[in-house]
Amino acid sequence: MTSLDQYGWQAYRSSHPQPIEMNGLILGRIVSIKGFKYYAQTENGELETELSGKLLYSAENTELPKVGDWVSLMAYDTMGYIIDVLPRKNALARRNPGAPTQKQILATNIDAAVIVQGLDREFNIMRLERYLVQLTACGIASIVVLNKADLVTDPAAYVDAVEKLQRPCTVQVCSTYTGMGLDALRQNLLQPGRTYVMIGSSGVGKSSLLNALMTSVTQAIGSTSEANKKGRHTTTTRDLFRLPQDSLLIDTPGMREFGLTGDEDAASDDLFPVIQRLAAQCRFNDCQHVDELGCAVIAALQHGSLPSEVYDSYVKLKKEQRRFEIDAEEKKRLNKQFGKITREAKNYRKKYKY
Repeated sequence: MTSLDQYGWQAYRSSHPQPIEMNGLILGRIVSIKGFKYYAQTENGELETELSGKLLYSAENTELPKVGDWVSLMAYDTMGYIIDVLPRKNALARRNPGAPTQKQILATNIDAAVIVQGLDREFNIMRLERYLVQLTACGIASIVVLNKADLVTDPAAYVDAVEKLQRPCTVQVCSTYTGMGLDALRQNLLQPGRTYVMIGSSGVGKSSLLNALMTSVTQAIGSTSEANKKGRHTTTTRDLFRLPQDSLLIDTPGMREFGLTGDEDAASDDLFPVIQRLAAQCRFNDCQHVDELGCAVIAALQHGSLPSEVYDSYVKLKKEQRRFEIDAEEKKRLNKQFGKITREAKNYRKKYKY
Protein backbone atom coordinates (compact mmCIF):
# COMPACT_ATOMS: atom_id res chain seq x y z
CA MET A 1 0.00 0.00 0.00
CA THR A 2 1.05 3.59 -0.68
CA SER A 3 0.99 6.14 2.11
CA LEU A 4 -0.72 9.30 0.93
CA ASP A 5 1.62 11.25 3.21
CA GLN A 6 4.20 10.61 0.47
CA TYR A 7 1.90 12.58 -1.85
CA GLY A 8 1.45 15.60 0.40
CA TRP A 9 -1.53 14.61 2.54
CA GLN A 10 0.00 15.85 5.81
CA ALA A 11 0.98 19.17 4.23
CA TYR A 12 -2.58 19.55 2.95
CA ARG A 13 -4.15 18.65 6.32
CA SER A 14 -1.97 21.24 8.08
CA SER A 15 -3.65 23.91 5.96
CA HIS A 16 -7.14 22.36 6.35
CA PRO A 17 -7.38 21.14 9.98
CA GLN A 18 -11.18 20.91 9.94
CA PRO A 19 -12.62 17.35 9.78
CA ILE A 20 -13.23 15.89 6.31
CA GLU A 21 -16.17 13.51 5.99
CA MET A 22 -15.42 10.79 3.43
CA ASN A 23 -18.66 8.81 4.00
CA GLY A 24 -17.11 5.55 2.88
CA LEU A 25 -15.49 7.05 -0.22
CA ILE A 26 -11.82 6.69 -1.21
CA LEU A 27 -9.33 9.53 -0.86
CA GLY A 28 -7.05 10.26 -3.78
CA ARG A 29 -4.86 12.94 -5.33
CA ILE A 30 -4.96 13.78 -9.03
CA VAL A 31 -1.51 13.16 -10.50
CA SER A 32 -2.32 13.34 -14.22
CA ILE A 33 -5.12 14.25 -16.61
CA LYS A 34 -5.25 12.87 -20.15
CA GLY A 35 -8.35 13.83 -22.07
CA PHE A 36 -11.39 12.71 -20.07
CA LYS A 37 -9.33 10.35 -17.91
CA TYR A 38 -8.18 11.44 -14.45
CA TYR A 39 -5.42 9.45 -12.76
CA ALA A 40 -5.60 9.52 -8.95
CA GLN A 41 -3.02 8.28 -6.45
CA THR A 42 -4.77 6.34 -3.67
CA GLU A 43 -3.54 4.19 -0.80
CA ASN A 44 -3.94 1.18 -3.11
CA GLY A 45 -1.92 2.70 -5.93
CA GLU A 46 -2.78 4.73 -9.01
CA LEU A 47 -6.38 4.47 -10.21
CA GLU A 48 -7.85 5.53 -13.54
CA THR A 49 -11.00 7.56 -12.90
CA GLU A 50 -13.73 9.55 -14.61
CA LEU A 51 -16.02 12.34 -13.49
CA SER A 52 -19.31 11.53 -11.79
CA GLY A 53 -22.48 12.93 -13.32
CA LYS A 54 -22.65 15.60 -10.61
CA LEU A 55 -19.30 17.07 -11.66
CA LEU A 56 -19.69 16.39 -15.36
CA TYR A 57 -22.97 18.24 -15.77
CA SER A 58 -23.15 20.70 -12.87
CA ALA A 59 -19.65 22.00 -12.13
CA GLU A 60 -17.94 25.00 -13.71
CA ASN A 61 -14.64 24.32 -15.47
CA THR A 62 -12.66 25.87 -12.62
CA GLU A 63 -14.43 23.52 -10.19
CA LEU A 64 -13.40 20.35 -12.05
CA PRO A 65 -10.42 18.35 -10.75
CA LYS A 66 -6.98 19.65 -11.67
CA VAL A 67 -3.54 18.13 -11.14
CA GLY A 68 -2.76 18.50 -7.44
CA ASP A 69 -6.38 18.30 -6.27
CA TRP A 70 -7.46 15.99 -3.46
CA VAL A 71 -10.67 14.21 -4.36
CA SER A 72 -13.19 11.75 -2.92
CA LEU A 73 -13.96 8.91 -5.29
CA MET A 74 -15.85 5.67 -5.55
CA ALA A 75 -14.14 2.57 -6.90
CA TYR A 76 -16.03 0.34 -9.30
CA ASP A 77 -14.27 -2.74 -10.66
CA THR A 78 -10.95 -1.45 -12.10
CA MET A 79 -12.20 2.13 -12.51
CA GLY A 80 -13.06 4.98 -10.17
CA TYR A 81 -15.57 7.83 -10.28
CA ILE A 82 -14.71 11.21 -8.79
CA ILE A 83 -17.55 12.34 -6.53
CA ASP A 84 -16.19 15.60 -5.19
CA VAL A 85 -13.14 17.88 -5.05
CA LEU A 86 -11.87 18.71 -1.56
CA PRO A 87 -11.36 22.41 -0.67
CA ARG A 88 -8.23 23.82 -2.27
CA LYS A 89 -5.34 25.40 -0.40
CA ASN A 90 -4.67 27.56 -3.46
CA ALA A 91 -4.71 27.36 -7.25
CA LEU A 92 -2.29 28.60 -9.88
CA ALA A 93 -4.32 30.26 -12.63
CA ARG A 94 -3.75 32.38 -15.71
CA ARG A 95 -6.03 34.15 -18.13
CA ASN A 96 -7.39 31.52 -20.50
CA PRO A 97 -5.71 32.13 -23.89
CA GLY A 98 -8.86 31.02 -25.73
CA ALA A 99 -11.32 32.91 -23.51
CA PRO A 100 -9.88 36.22 -22.27
CA THR A 101 -12.58 36.72 -19.60
CA GLN A 102 -12.01 33.31 -17.99
CA LYS A 103 -9.40 31.79 -15.73
CA GLN A 104 -7.53 28.62 -16.58
CA ILE A 105 -6.38 26.68 -13.53
CA LEU A 106 -3.02 25.01 -14.11
CA ALA A 107 -2.44 23.24 -10.79
CA THR A 108 -3.68 23.28 -7.20
CA ASN A 109 -2.56 22.81 -3.58
CA ILE A 110 0.93 24.13 -4.21
CA ASP A 111 3.58 25.06 -1.65
CA ALA A 112 5.80 26.94 -4.10
CA ALA A 113 6.30 27.49 -7.82
CA VAL A 114 9.61 26.85 -9.58
CA ILE A 115 9.95 29.43 -12.36
CA VAL A 116 12.53 28.29 -14.89
CA GLN A 117 14.31 30.82 -17.11
CA GLY A 118 17.02 29.87 -19.59
CA LEU A 119 20.15 32.01 -19.68
CA ASP A 120 20.45 31.71 -23.44
CA ARG A 121 17.83 33.40 -25.60
CA GLU A 122 14.98 32.65 -23.22
CA PHE A 123 15.84 35.02 -20.36
CA ASN A 124 13.17 37.70 -20.15
CA ILE A 125 12.97 39.77 -16.97
CA MET A 126 9.54 41.20 -17.80
CA ARG A 127 8.12 37.73 -18.38
CA LEU A 128 9.59 36.70 -15.04
CA GLU A 129 7.93 39.70 -13.38
CA ARG A 130 4.63 38.63 -14.92
CA TYR A 131 4.97 35.14 -13.38
CA LEU A 132 5.87 36.62 -9.98
CA VAL A 133 2.90 39.01 -9.98
CA GLN A 134 0.41 36.25 -10.80
CA LEU A 135 1.91 33.89 -8.23
CA THR A 136 1.59 36.61 -5.59
CA ALA A 137 -2.07 37.04 -6.57
CA CYS A 138 -2.56 33.27 -6.19
CA GLY A 139 -0.86 33.18 -2.78
CA ILE A 140 2.02 30.97 -3.94
CA ALA A 141 5.69 31.38 -2.98
CA SER A 142 8.30 31.52 -5.76
CA ILE A 143 11.65 29.92 -6.50
CA VAL A 144 13.45 31.31 -9.58
CA VAL A 145 15.74 28.82 -11.32
CA LEU A 146 18.16 30.31 -13.85
CA ASN A 147 19.02 27.32 -16.03
CA LYS A 148 21.69 26.86 -18.73
CA ALA A 149 24.30 28.74 -16.69
CA ASP A 150 27.00 26.94 -18.70
CA LEU A 151 26.06 29.03 -21.75
CA VAL A 152 26.91 32.43 -20.23
CA THR A 153 30.11 33.88 -18.82
CA ASP A 154 28.57 35.90 -15.99
CA PRO A 155 25.50 34.27 -14.38
CA ALA A 156 25.73 36.75 -11.48
CA ALA A 157 24.55 39.54 -13.78
CA TYR A 158 21.28 37.68 -14.31
CA VAL A 159 20.88 37.14 -10.57
CA ASP A 160 21.34 40.90 -10.07
CA ALA A 161 18.62 41.57 -12.65
CA VAL A 162 16.19 39.36 -10.73
CA GLU A 163 17.10 40.95 -7.39
CA LYS A 164 16.41 44.42 -8.81
CA LEU A 165 12.74 43.42 -8.97
CA GLN A 166 12.90 43.50 -5.14
CA ARG A 167 10.61 40.51 -4.71
CA PRO A 168 10.71 37.92 -1.90
CA CYS A 169 11.85 34.98 -4.02
CA THR A 170 14.77 32.57 -3.84
CA VAL A 171 17.10 32.54 -6.87
CA GLN A 172 19.09 29.45 -7.83
CA VAL A 173 21.55 29.28 -10.74
CA CYS A 174 21.98 25.84 -12.28
CA SER A 175 22.95 23.86 -15.35
CA THR A 176 21.43 20.51 -16.23
CA TYR A 177 24.39 19.99 -18.60
CA THR A 178 27.16 20.33 -16.00
CA GLY A 179 25.11 19.57 -12.88
CA MET A 180 25.89 22.95 -11.35
CA GLY A 181 23.40 23.99 -8.64
CA LEU A 182 21.30 20.82 -8.80
CA ASP A 183 22.37 19.53 -5.38
CA ALA A 184 21.43 22.86 -3.77
CA LEU A 185 18.05 22.69 -5.48
CA ARG A 186 17.43 19.13 -4.29
CA GLN A 187 18.71 19.49 -0.74
CA ASN A 188 17.87 23.07 0.24
CA LEU A 189 14.87 24.24 -1.79
CA LEU A 190 12.68 21.22 -2.63
CA GLN A 191 11.45 19.96 0.74
CA PRO A 192 10.10 16.42 1.36
CA GLY A 193 6.31 16.16 1.41
CA ARG A 194 5.87 19.55 -0.24
CA THR A 195 4.30 20.17 -3.64
CA TYR A 196 5.93 22.38 -6.27
CA VAL A 197 4.80 23.37 -9.76
CA MET A 198 7.35 24.05 -12.51
CA ILE A 199 6.47 26.76 -15.01
CA GLY A 200 8.25 28.55 -17.82
CA SER A 201 8.35 29.03 -21.57
CA SER A 202 9.16 26.29 -24.05
CA GLY A 203 12.89 25.77 -24.45
CA VAL A 204 14.05 26.88 -21.00
CA GLY A 205 14.97 23.32 -20.02
CA LYS A 206 12.08 22.26 -17.76
CA SER A 207 12.05 18.67 -19.04
CA SER A 208 15.85 18.42 -18.70
CA LEU A 209 15.60 19.78 -15.16
CA LEU A 210 12.90 17.24 -14.24
CA ASN A 211 14.99 14.40 -15.66
CA ALA A 212 18.00 15.59 -13.66
CA LEU A 213 15.98 15.81 -10.44
CA MET A 214 14.47 12.37 -11.07
CA THR A 215 17.95 10.99 -11.96
CA SER A 216 16.27 9.24 -14.90
CA VAL A 217 14.70 10.07 -18.25
CA THR A 218 11.12 10.89 -17.33
CA GLN A 219 10.21 13.51 -19.94
CA ALA A 220 11.30 13.71 -23.57
CA ILE A 221 13.47 16.70 -24.38
CA GLY A 222 13.87 18.67 -27.58
CA SER A 223 16.07 21.35 -29.07
CA THR A 224 15.03 24.91 -29.85
CA SER A 225 13.81 25.70 -33.35
CA GLU A 226 16.54 26.85 -35.72
CA ALA A 227 13.96 28.91 -37.65
CA ASN A 228 12.71 31.19 -34.87
CA LYS A 229 15.05 30.27 -31.98
CA LYS A 230 12.01 29.46 -29.82
CA GLY A 231 11.50 26.34 -27.76
CA ARG A 232 9.54 23.39 -29.04
CA HIS A 233 6.80 21.79 -26.92
CA THR A 234 7.99 18.43 -25.58
CA THR A 235 5.69 18.30 -22.53
CA THR A 236 2.02 18.24 -23.50
CA THR A 237 0.25 17.34 -20.24
CA ARG A 238 0.46 18.36 -16.59
CA ASP A 239 1.75 15.55 -14.38
CA LEU A 240 2.73 15.21 -10.73
CA PHE A 241 6.00 13.40 -10.05
CA ARG A 242 7.42 12.16 -6.75
CA LEU A 243 11.12 13.01 -6.63
CA PRO A 244 13.74 10.74 -5.00
CA GLN A 245 14.02 13.08 -1.98
CA ASP A 246 10.21 12.75 -1.48
CA SER A 247 9.23 16.20 -2.69
CA LEU A 248 6.48 16.45 -5.32
CA LEU A 249 6.83 18.32 -8.59
CA ILE A 250 4.07 19.15 -11.08
CA ASP A 251 5.48 19.56 -14.59
CA THR A 252 3.58 21.79 -17.02
CA PRO A 253 3.83 22.41 -20.78
CA GLY A 254 5.73 25.50 -21.92
CA MET A 255 3.64 28.66 -21.88
CA ARG A 256 4.18 31.54 -24.29
CA GLU A 257 1.14 33.35 -22.84
CA PHE A 258 0.71 33.98 -19.14
CA GLY A 259 -2.05 36.54 -18.82
CA LEU A 260 -2.80 38.05 -15.42
CA THR A 261 -6.14 37.47 -13.72
CA GLY A 262 -5.66 39.59 -10.61
CA ASP A 263 -7.06 38.82 -7.19
CA GLU A 264 -10.34 40.26 -5.98
CA ASP A 265 -9.12 39.98 -2.36
CA ALA A 266 -5.91 41.96 -2.92
CA ALA A 267 -5.25 45.55 -3.91
CA SER A 268 -3.03 46.12 -6.96
CA ASP A 269 -0.21 47.54 -4.84
CA ASP A 270 -0.17 44.32 -2.74
CA LEU A 271 1.05 42.43 -5.82
CA PHE A 272 4.11 44.73 -6.12
CA PRO A 273 6.01 44.72 -2.79
CA VAL A 274 8.38 47.57 -3.69
CA ILE A 275 5.46 49.77 -4.76
CA GLN A 276 3.53 48.80 -1.64
CA ARG A 277 6.40 49.88 0.63
CA LEU A 278 6.68 53.26 -1.08
CA ALA A 279 2.89 53.77 -1.24
CA ALA A 280 2.76 53.89 2.56
CA GLN A 281 4.57 57.24 2.30
CA CYS A 282 2.24 58.76 -0.32
CA ARG A 283 0.29 61.88 0.63
CA PHE A 284 -3.07 60.38 -0.34
CA ASN A 285 -4.31 56.92 0.62
CA ASP A 286 -5.93 56.39 -2.80
CA CYS A 287 -2.86 57.52 -4.76
CA GLN A 288 -2.64 55.87 -8.19
CA HIS A 289 1.11 56.59 -8.53
CA VAL A 290 0.74 58.33 -11.87
CA ASP A 291 0.88 62.13 -11.47
CA GLU A 292 -0.53 62.89 -8.01
CA LEU A 293 1.07 65.46 -5.71
CA GLY A 294 3.05 63.95 -2.85
CA CYS A 295 3.40 60.52 -4.52
CA ALA A 296 6.35 58.70 -2.95
CA VAL A 297 6.48 56.22 -5.83
CA ILE A 298 6.96 58.95 -8.46
CA ALA A 299 9.51 60.66 -6.21
CA ALA A 300 11.50 57.44 -5.90
CA LEU A 301 11.34 57.00 -9.67
CA GLN A 302 12.65 60.52 -10.24
CA HIS A 303 15.43 60.13 -7.66
CA GLY A 304 16.53 56.82 -9.17
CA SER A 305 15.91 54.63 -6.09
CA LEU A 306 13.05 52.92 -7.96
CA PRO A 307 14.27 51.36 -11.25
CA SER A 308 12.26 52.57 -14.24
CA GLU A 309 11.89 48.95 -15.41
CA VAL A 310 10.10 48.05 -12.19
CA TYR A 311 7.76 51.04 -12.44
CA ASP A 312 7.00 50.46 -16.14
CA SER A 313 6.21 46.81 -15.39
CA TYR A 314 3.92 47.89 -12.54
CA VAL A 315 1.96 50.26 -14.80
CA LYS A 316 1.65 47.74 -17.64
CA LEU A 317 0.63 44.77 -15.49
CA LYS A 318 -1.77 46.86 -13.40
CA LYS A 319 -3.57 47.92 -16.59
CA GLU A 320 -3.73 44.32 -17.80
CA GLN A 321 -5.07 43.13 -14.46
CA ARG A 322 -7.75 45.85 -14.44
CA ARG A 323 -8.73 45.03 -18.03
CA PHE A 324 -9.31 41.39 -17.09
CA GLU A 325 -11.42 42.45 -14.10
CA ILE A 326 -13.53 44.79 -16.27
CA ASP A 327 -14.02 42.12 -18.95
CA ALA A 328 -15.01 39.55 -16.31
CA GLU A 329 -17.46 41.98 -14.70
CA GLU A 330 -18.99 42.78 -18.10
CA LYS A 331 -19.39 39.08 -18.84
CA LYS A 332 -21.18 38.58 -15.49
CA ARG A 333 -23.48 41.52 -16.27
CA LEU A 334 -24.36 40.15 -19.71
CA ASN A 335 -24.94 36.66 -18.32
CA LYS A 336 -27.23 38.09 -15.66
CA GLN A 337 -29.10 40.11 -18.28
CA PHE A 338 -29.42 37.07 -20.55
CA GLY A 339 -30.73 35.01 -17.62
CA LYS A 340 -33.35 37.63 -16.91
CA ILE A 341 -34.48 37.66 -20.56
CA THR A 342 -34.67 33.85 -20.57
CA ARG A 343 -36.81 33.78 -17.41
CA GLU A 344 -39.14 36.43 -18.82
CA ALA A 345 -39.50 34.45 -22.05
CA LYS A 346 -40.35 31.26 -20.11
CA ASN A 347 -42.93 33.10 -18.00
CA TYR A 348 -44.48 34.61 -21.15
CA ARG A 349 -44.84 31.19 -22.77
CA LYS A 350 -46.45 29.79 -19.63
CA LYS A 351 -48.89 32.69 -19.39
CA TYR A 352 -49.92 32.74 -23.04
CA LYS A 353 -49.50 29.10 -24.01
CA TYR A 354 -52.07 27.67 -26.45
